[in-house]
Amino acid sequence: MLRPIVERAAGDRIQSALRNRRVAVVALVVHGIALGLRILYHWRSHCNHMQLRPYQEAAVADLRLAYATGHRAPLLVMPTGAGKTQVFTYITAAMAQRGRRVTILVHRRELIAQASRKLDQAGVTHGIIAAGTPATNAPIQVASVQTLVRRLEETPSPDLIIIDEAHHAAAGSWGKILDHWPDALRLGVTATPARLDGRGLRDNFDLIVHGPTVSDLTAAGYLAPSKFYAPPQVADLSTIPTRAGDFASDATAAAMDKPSITGDAIDHYQRICPGAPAIAFCCTTDHAENVAAQFRSAGFSSQAILGTTAIAQRDQQLKDLASGAIQILTSVDVISEGTDVPAVTAAILLRPTASIGLYLQQVGRILRPAAGKTHAIVLDHVGNIHRHGWPDDVRTWSLNSKPRRQRDNVPAPTVRTCPVCFAAFRPAPVCPCCGAACAPPGRELKQVAGELLEMRKTKQLKVGMKVGYNQEPLNGFTAGPYTISFVGNLTARLSFNGEDSHQAALNMLVPWPTGKLSSRRGKARTLPELLAVAKERGYSPGWAYRVHNARQQHA
Repeated sequence: MLRPIVERAAGDRIQSALRNRRVAVVALVVHGIALGLRILYHWRSHCNHMQLRPYQEAAVADLRLAYATGHRAPLLVMPTGAGKTQVFTYITAAMAQRGRRVTILVHRRELIAQASRKLDQAGVTHGIIAAGTPATNAPIQVASVQTLVRRLEETPSPDLIIIDEAHHAAAGSWGKILDHWPDALRLGVTATPARLDGRGLRDNFDLIVHGPTVSDLTAAGYLAPSKFYAPPQVADLSTIPTRAGDFASDATAAAMDKPSITGDAIDHYQRICPGAPAIAFCCTTDHAENVAAQFRSAGFSSQAILGTTAIAQRDQQLKDLASGAIQILTSVDVISEGTDVPAVTAAILLRPTASIGLYLQQVGRILRPAAGKTHAIVLDHVGNIHRHGWPDDVRTWSLNSKPRRQRDNVPAPTVRTCPVCFAAFRPAPVCPCCGAACAPPGRELKQVAGELLEMRKTKQLKVGMKVGYNQEPLNGFTAGPYTISFVGNLTARLSFNGEDSHQAALNMLVPWPTGKLSSRRGKARTLPELLAVAKERGYSPGWAYRVHNARQQHA
């Protein structure tokens, strides 16, 4: 009798609990949407005095929608030079108008100065949390990650945390700060949401908001077009070990920091963009100082800008580079994120890297437009374009970690290099810079003395091998023999009679005995002479008889 009553009562309680749970979930969703709509309203109401470019307005609208639909930690991805700081300054100004607290996380002195300058221009009162800077109670703070992580307990909780260069957010100090304020909304901004270790950013962000592409910005005139030159690699990088996912800096410096290698970089700079403001990206401080010294010896104004350089001196060096007082600055991890020198025209890549982020940051330093700047020039001496592709390639970013087995299984970018001027370009039969024919070599059949012979793959050329040209005379050089002193991707460095001679395209070279015997075959007229050639080449005697008979028939 009592059992049905008890069962009904228990069922009623379960149904009531489920209804309450659904109500709670709906309330939470409504609260998130309401918060997003409030942000939407105030962003529209209070920031009309700031001028945004059309694509920046679109990015702000997409972020509004992300918050309005319940996301709490979107990640805005925009290329270097697109104005990410302008976008988050606009958002910060709106939050400040509402009396909200915002903390902007940065990790470099240059980024602190850049964010503070933009906030000043927007009329936003703010404080700076950094070593040597007095603390303030301003609701808007630009914070050095290295300093803030030690002052978390004494810093008020923000309503919004903006993470500049957010690809660093998975690192230790960043994570401690974000974990300390779990209830704060987040906004990440970066040009390259990728890490060398393959770790994703899913733990820190919940949505990627895509901005414009490099191609979009270039077509609209917001970035300068670029020309790439990929001279033959003048150092053997095949044995360089990796450390923490990238090439070991000491090993790369040992391979790259040689007078002959730097001399090659200087030669190409003199030929392609002499006197243009340039940044040379080097492996170590010693490498940077040595490269700067060799540029000075070649008659150029050059200095090294290093992490140990005094801050005031660094600022002056960048001003001198922009004014032309300095032509080449050599750098190690100093001129990267947060450095804006639009006047710089050329990037000299002397540091190989496995990091797509570092590569795009380095190239991005020279893509900002400036008066009189028709295009940017990249002199890639380490093959980074062959590893990572073009800066305007459309890339698919993800918040998820990359499976370890896939991290090294990345298709090689499609890049062709002109063997004449060394311009790098997307595959085409003709070089767009010098007009040289650049069709990929193919296999062909050649008929010789009535006999069909398939062209064999050229014997692999190695250091120390004796070689000659497969055409003669060529550019005034003797046919050979030359000795190979270095083999690159497309060319080899040659020496003649023990002295350094010149570089030549690989497809123009043949092992010296082959070139020599080709000449001998042409001169061999009698059957005994042809038999001697066949013996030296390893051919059967029948080859000599067939060639001799064919010649007799056509005599």
